[in-house]
Amino acid sequence: MSRSVDRSRPLAWPIFLLVVVSVLVTAVISFAVTFSGPPPFEPPRSLTGIARALKGEPPRPWFGGERLMAPPGGLRPHRPPLQRIRVATPPRPRHAERANAEAAARLALVLAVPRGDVVALTQPGRSEGEAFAGDWTFAWRQGGGWWMVRSQQPPWLTRWHVRTLLALLAAILLLSIPGWWLARAITRPLRQLAAAADRAGTGAPLPELPGGSREIRDLARAVSTMHARLASHAEARTAMLAGIAHDLGTPLARLAFRVEALPEAARIRAAADIEEMRAMIGATLVFARDDAAATALVRLDLASLIESLVYDLKDIGAAVESTGGPRAIVRGDSGALRRLFANLVENAMRYGERATIGWIVDDGRVTVTIDDIGPGVDPALAERLFQPFVRGDPSRNRLTGGTGLGLAIVRTIATAHGGAVTLGNGPTGAQARVVLPLSA
Repeated sequence: MSRSVDRSRPLAWPIFLLVVVSVLVTAVISFAVTFSGPPPFEPPRSLTGIARALKGEPPRPWFGGERLMAPPGGLRPHRPPLQRIRVATPPRPRHAERANAEAAARLALVLAVPRGDVVALTQPGRSEGEAFAGDWTFAWRQGGGWWMVRSQQPPWLTRWHVRTLLALLAAILLLSIPGWWLARAITRPLRQLAAAADRAGTGAPLPELPGGSREIRDLARAVSTMHARLASHAEARTAMLAGIAHDLGTPLARLAFRVEALPEAARIRAAADIEEMRAMIGATLVFARDDAAATALVRLDLASLIESLVYDLKDIGAAVESTGGPRAIVRGDSGALRRLFANLVENAMRYGERATIGWIVDDGRVTVTIDDIGPGVDPALAERLFQPFVRGDPSRNRLTGGTGLGLAIVRTIATAHGGAVTLGNGPTGAQARVVLPLSA
């Protein structure tokens, strides 16, 4: 049978489009920042301009002689006018400034004053000919004080930098919206598929699988096929177990009839063995029925169910107590859940004399604990005890243990309800812990 044509788009398309759009937006912002002009900086100053500032004369127009001081590329730099300051004493070097005798001599010639009336402090390696860059200070003694001009470096964060940072931040915010939407669109169906795959083989019905891109649809079909195959294998295995258990009943009935002719001592032992085999067959049938059951789940109060179970068990003399807990509404099969907790309580009383059951509600889940006062459980064997026909007592003695299906039935029921069950050690002995999701 040919598969129908899937016209959904592959997942690579939205990812590719998002990458292309991101690159285009980044390129546009980069060009906008580039053509908004270079960042502000202190341009090189000519000795003539410095002399005019010391005299208090206005600077020459930009298209005058100082145009030669423009940076490469012809872009006009930020040229704030030089401010002269009146000081009482000669200026001291700052930062990387050093005394420059040659520059002082040239400035004295331009000002037509004696060499001793001029101070020139420049940054080594930042002067070329008549131009001075970086840190520099020039002073001219006049009257009883000094006139001084200094280079003014722009602040670390200027308006140009703020505009650039805002543009980049806007681009990030603009691109994060479709990026987040795409990430959610990709991960949402994947989480649904992971939850569906986790329920495969548990007996729970498969939830509705998500649609979406071609890859998601292919994966959903694969999960659905896997779920169907596992369900088919489980059904075949369950039918086989039920058939074997049922067919063994007839020869056991014949054996029970024939042992009546045996001597009394032999008859009692043989009858005990037959009863043990019948109990094992009954437990196997229960396990097979619970493994194959697909009962509709309904909303129920787990707290009331547990309290009712404890009351019934205490009524027949069982050593079980309840510590109580809050109201917990779950979706489940009341008969199956009652069997689950009954098996755990019976297991606790068998190996730990008495059972104490309690529960708490937290983070959308209800956690039920069953504690005993026995010797506890070996952590290395705790997980194996949930396998069918595996018992804590290796002697297989009916007086010290059951058929080895009680905990297997517990795990089957818990898994079918979307929960989990573990076995470990508590404050007084062994502790069984059952976690079930609360109903919305």
